[in-house]
Amino acid sequence: MKKKMIVLFIAVLTVLSAGAPVFAVLPDKRGPTEVVAPENDPEMTELFRVSFENRTGGAIEYFKSDGTERRRLGTVLLPAGAVNKTGYTASGWATVGRVAATAVNAVHVKVAQNGEKGVTLSFMPKEFYTPPKEYNSYFVQSASIITDIPAGEGFFGGQESPFIGCPVLVSRNGSAAERITTDYSPAEGDVLTIVVQRPKKYPSEIEFENRFGGFVTLRYPDGESKIISQVLKPVYGVGRFEGSMYTDVGRIRANHTGVICISTSPVGKIGGFQIIPDNHGMSAEMKNARLLTQWMVIGPPSVFDPSLEGTAPFFNYFIRPVYYKMGAEGRSMDEIMSAFIVQVRLNGGEWQRMPSVTGRVDDGLQTLTHVRILFPLKWFE
Repeated sequence: MKKKMIVLFIAVLTVLSAGAPVFAVLPDKRGPTEVVAPENDPEMTELFRVSFENRTGGAIEYFKSDGTERRRLGTVLLPAGAVNKTGYTASGWATVGRVAATAVNAVHVKVAQNGEKGVTLSFMPKEFYTPPKEYNSYFVQSASIITDIPAGEGFFGGQESPFIGCPVLVSRNGSAAERITTDYSPAEGDVLTIVVQRPKKYPSEIEFENRFGGFVTLRYPDGESKIISQVLKPVYGVGRFEGSMYTDVGRIRANHTGVICISTSPVGKIGGFQIIPDNHGMSAEMKNARLLTQWMVIGPPSVFDPSLEGTAPFFNYFIRPVYYKMGAEGRSMDEIMSAFIVQVRLNGGEWQRMPSVTGRVDDGLQTLTHVRILFPLKWFE
């Protein structure tokens, strides 16, 4: 036995000295793989800007930087006077001075790093003027600009929503707008402007094969297709993700540097599931993702590649929670063509609308074999 152990030890040393990537990737290493390098260094195009005057009664305005369009989106009900130094884990993977999370019920901006987590400033819909009882998300009222815009509309799930990675500028006392820096703390009268931009080259869909080892495929309108990830843990059930009450069935509820949250419930009810990267699934706050059925866990194509936290196209630049209510009257063609839609295949059948499942149902998606996110038709080139 002793002789066998010595032989094994020599063999391991031989492999390591030959430069084989046995321990090439540390457990906490994150970053884009070679296959998605173009998506993580894209040429961007600016769509519009949204400014917030940080004072009670301050204006919230949508405008084009070329001066061709300007309109009021809403009003600030409560200004922010501080930053949140105890943010969620995934905020640590965002870039300072940029949007860290976009959702129908909140938009978070990263202003600094505090250990492993980010320091954040939040923009919140009118429902948080009086915070919902027993709300479990990371909400600090003093570090939030509370608006009169309803959740699921306008800046929070409408066509004026930002993407992860959008730059955030601040102007104080009439000064020129500059990127937020790590020493920033909001003051009354500050004007914060989010520059909403997207990659010029834009995909048509991402498809997830919902099985252990399933392929995750990114497709473009010109026919380009590539496998960019694999499913390490398929989703099987539906959970009570609070923000899902503000969006509809088969819609993006939230996207941040460590999650894509998809609603399975109609407006006013709670139900959904999440897609998360593998290392985030090992963080302390995500232990339920290892125990319960409401999470799909994805990883890089190879075990030697870094994990996907904060990388495009899943967790940066490409996804935002824009939707329209199914069957809603009066929706313009532009609104319909701006929506992100999630479709499914059940038991390997045809693509169809996401089934409506409300509440916590641990086997609510047991027949789900494929999921795809359809990107807005209006940006196909």
